[in-house]
Amino acid sequence: MNKEVLKVLENDARATAGQISTMTGLSARQVRKTIEEAEDDRIIVKYKTVINWEKLGEERVYALVEVKTHPQKDVGFEAIAERIYRFPEASSVYLVSGAYDLAVLVVARTEQEIGNFVSQKLASLDSVEGTVTHFFLKRYKEDGEILVGEEKVPREPLTL
Repeated sequence: MNKEVLKVLENDARATAGQISTMTGLSARQVRKTIEEAEDDRIIVKYKTVINWEKLGEERVYALVEVKTHPQKDVGFEAIAERIYRFPEASSVYLVSGAYDLAVLVVARTEQEIGNFVSQKLASLDSVEGTVTHFFLKRYKEDGEILVGEEKVPREPLTL
């Protein structure tokens, strides 16, 4: 598997096989084959666009929910993590170290929607011992992309 192709796609999912070929020195055919194999093997899981919804006037509420649970015999945290990541409200789910066991990123239109998800779906699961919800007040950067202001590319001074 050619990791250079994957690094280019991770940075810009819109890059064409021809562009990647130029950047990596591989043939376009090799690039397409690498991408196809990576998709088949679920190394490439999804192509994603980061949208700054606030600029369009659409408010979104983001929250990080810490979940305290207990590992189950023979499966550890896998079973509860699967139950949680199957909820459409759970944007991302991670096993974490520290006082809590799982971190769940939730995105909704209102704080009330997040509250309902946490109280009615998440906290009501048998193996959930407790939750703490942190609401994001402002997003500055997401998936490596700066969302505030205009990003300026530093340039070297012109010398003659």
